[in-house]
Amino acid sequence: MRLGVNIDHVATLRQARGGHEPDPVTAALAAQSAGAHSITVHLRQDRRHIQERDVRLLKEMLSIPLNVECAATPESLETVVSMRPLWVTLVPETREELTTQGGLDVAFLQSHLRQMIRDYHASEIRVSIFVDAVAEQVKTAAKLEADAVEFNTGPYTDLPLTTNPDSLLAALKENCRLASRLELGVLAGHGLNLRNVGPIASVPEIMELNIGHSIVARSVFVGIEQAVREMLKAIREPDIFSQ
Repeated sequence: MRLGVNIDHVATLRQARGGHEPDPVTAALAAQSAGAHSITVHLRQDRRHIQERDVRLLKEMLSIPLNVECAATPESLETVVSMRPLWVTLVPETREELTTQGGLDVAFLQSHLRQMIRDYHASEIRVSIFVDAVAEQVKTAAKLEADAVEFNTGPYTDLPLTTNPDSLLAALKENCRLASRLELGVLAGHGLNLRNVGPIASVPEIMELNIGHSIVARSVFVGIEQAVREMLKAIREPDIFSQ
């Protein structure tokens, strides 16, 4: 299983002062050096953290894949196509949210998404869609010829510690199997940390986890490279940091 590191919140800290530090590109290169398999950034419409300058520098400097999350809008399509990352992940986005709140409703938006996915493919950009673990969403993503789905693990990671997660994990596993049968790449992420990543890392169909906030938060105390190495260890040895 691969680890994709999301560096958005390094940029959040930079934007808090409106200066140049800390530089998310430097953080991405450090994560790469520590063993990250890809770098993810969310180029939001309001540009609250990652800026176009960041994406262009990352595309130029990284030797691992770059994944750009963005809204499913014509404006985002035009911007991302001009940057040519290897992957784009289509996500829901509202100005009021602190972070992504749920999966994109692919079934409802399929007529809108069909041509958008074709346009990304025409520019040789692979398309993943951030979805909830619901069979209808997975089947529609496959019908629209997306390359992958990234399952929203938020419902699992938001559970109180005393709540049994088995039913949510069972639904996730079932939909991972479905996605794999439909020849979709399978990714997952949202709210994962050293304590809760183990059960998700144990799902055999998942090929990559995208994790950002907990790695950046941990890096305040141990540095970004050590935080990435710890997460890689938690993924490879799922019981080591378990609840």
